Amino acid sequence: MVRLKVVHVITRLDLGGAQQNTLHTVRSLDSTRFEAILVCGEGGTLDAEVRREAGLMTLFFHSLVREISPLRDLRALLELRGFFASERPDIVHTHSSKAGILGRLAAAMTGVPVIVHTYHGFGFHDRQNAVVKTLYVLLERLCALVTTRLIFVSHANQGYAVRHRIRGAARGIVIRSGIRLRDFPAKVDAVALKTSAGIGMHRPVVVSIGNLKPQKNVGDFLTAAALVAERVPEAHFVFLGGGPQRRQLEAKAFALGLEGRFHFLGWRRDGAQWLAAADVFALTSLWEGLPRSLVEAMKTGLPSVCYATDGVEDILRDGDNGFLVERGDSAAFAERLVRLLSDQGLRRRLGSTAAKSIGPEFDIDGMVRSQESLYESLLAASSLPRPPR
Repeated sequence: MVRLKVVHVITRLDLGGAQQNTLHTVRSLDSTRFEAILVCGEGGTLDAEVRREAGLMTLFFHSLVREISPLRDLRALLELRGFFASERPDIVHTHSSKAGILGRLAAAMTGVPVIVHTYHGFGFHDRQNAVVKTLYVLLERLCALVTTRLIFVSHANQGYAVRHRIRGAARGIVIRSGIRLRDFPAKVDAVALKTSAGIGMHRPVVVSIGNLKPQKNVGDFLTAAALVAERVPEAHFVFLGGGPQRRQLEAKAFALGLEGRFHFLGWRRDGAQWLAAADVFALTSLWEGLPRSLVEAMKTGLPSVCYATDGVEDILRDGDNGFLVERGDSAAFAERLVRLLSDQGLRRRLGSTAAKSIGPEFDIDGMVRSQESLYESLLAASSLPRPPR
């Protein structure tokens, strides 16, 4: 039996949902039916782990970077084209904005039979400069012309793509960003974990997870935390994740008087344990595909307070399994946090409903099986011949 060669392309291997799910897919595709290859840029948190992993075929392209860089972007396009011409994959599956644009164009230039792209979110959004947003939308429309099928992680994102007239969005497929459901809630020694971060064993904890970049809007979380601290003096706040804004956010925390109360712990592998030890989950993102951290928090049984953004609204129902707050309303965000921290019964009710909201469609292995079925059906329907080996 000839295996189908599938190349996954992603911009960088940070410790985010898109990266973790892409890695899991490459590791878990049925090896009797698929030969999987990962292509990515350098500089991510997971690089060292991936380089050490036996059996995982990975290529790092120095030219593939997240920032706009015309010369490096052109070089990345040409290198991807050369790689696809040499490897002759049956399927190229791209993730993230930059890799999605360059990877799909290079795949089309070399006649790859099936080209798939997953939107884990968009490179454009409503808060961008109008000219910049228009440019990104035009690039996505161009790439959609050569894409066999689009995958979305949320119905909200699919609707957003339809409204921006991206070809093929309406007939795209929703495959949830998965988690290993059986891992949540995690077992944890909450006292030991809190103590390791300098938090007293009986102190309530609000936790958030993500990349310290503008999209995640952690400054609003800090503002809300300062308001909560005035009314719930024993509360502590934990942020798991790193990124380019860390120093300025740490300075803001200090200026707001949150020193010793707001803990930036960097990228961690014990996120599931922190969720199990926490009392409330918070997310102040301005836009989202489908935040994996929120799915994990809900499956853990945590009540959540989140800004009402696209992918978040797919799964969080205000007053039922958490609280939704209008973006930018830090005062209302703080008020919901205070309500939850002050009412154990409310926390339990919302948390229990949240856990029941995360069903089989969010299973990470089910996510892989759905992708396998999609690959085979698309290749069977493709009018292009399979590339010779």
